[in-house]
Amino acid sequence: MAFQCQRDCYMQEFVTSVVACSPAELKQEINGKKEIIKGFNVKLQDTILFPEGGGQPDDHGLIGDVPVLRVTRNGAEAVHFVGSVLEVGREVQLKVDWERRFDHMQQHSGQHLITALADSMFGYKTTSWELGRQRSTIELDTPSLKPAQVEALEAAVNEKIRANIPVTVQLLSLDDPALEKVRSRGLPDDPAGPIRIIDIEGVDANMCCGTHVSNLSHLQVIKLLGTEKGKKNKTNLIFLVGFRVLKYVERSYSIERSLVSLLKTGPDDHVDAVDKIQKTVKALQKCNLNLLRDMAVLVAQNFKLNPERGNFFAFHKKEGDNEFMSIIANEIATES
Repeated sequence: MAFQCQRDCYMQEFVTSVVACSPAELKQEINGKKEIIKGFNVKLQDTILFPEGGGQPDDHGLIGDVPVLRVTRNGAEAVHFVGSVLEVGREVQLKVDWERRFDHMQQHSGQHLITALADSMFGYKTTSWELGRQRSTIELDTPSLKPAQVEALEAAVNEKIRANIPVTVQLLSLDDPALEKVRSRGLPDDPAGPIRIIDIEGVDANMCCGTHVSNLSHLQVIKLLGTEKGKKNKTNLIFLVGFRVLKYVERSYSIERSLVSLLKTGPDDHVDAVDKIQKTVKALQKCNLNLLRDMAVLVAQNFKLNPERGNFFAFHKKEGDNEFMSIIANEIATES
């Protein structure tokens, strides 16, 4: 079956009823530590909260005033993990965390567009993708992607966005011959109900369970940040879509202003200024190391020449390191 979040990806509130509620546990990472949270798994008659799948993380939101911490799919049902028990049969209002949802819609639809054009323009197939918290990646089946290709691909995807192309959802049965013309990396092991197709008019048709924009113009803009070497002779293409691009520009400008203040130079000269500082620091570190070595020798000699020295030597220097201590020990050179 298709959930309400898949039938209408833009719906932010929805009234439904509780079908089941049972005690459960959730493993979560809190402040870098894995913890087990006790709560309840809730099944609803229908839901606007998307369960993770197709490379897309799950939605967050509320059932009434109870926060939903996780949504997963179990066959044809969505399972919502909450911290409080909910009465079976009770009518409840769902509210989706819209900022998170729309971000996922932009990144996921953007991935479909990039994947389709990378294939049509260069023949590079997408083998996997990841929707990250700050940036997303597409794994392309090619050992490398030239800068000129990245530039051409970015120009092409943004041209499609400006073309105001509709994005529609089709539902096909498993035996529908039209499925043979649809791009897919394969069905899940437990497909439930009709097969959902995301159709970018004249550009791409792809099997997908995720939430998507209804028009490419809703993506706003796509920025391809670059590539990284992937696994098994593949290439990871890093990208941002929509509001993430705006946030990235805002962060970059804030960092730029801070560097202008620190380096006392304009943005175009930042690289040269940092390079000069690094060379100066390297020269000072070398000079400091030589001075510490000379000091270590003098400290040891001073101790050896002291007629009133005892059988115990103690010395502390904050800037000293293992080499500093070893030089002193070797210079003293006596077990007594």
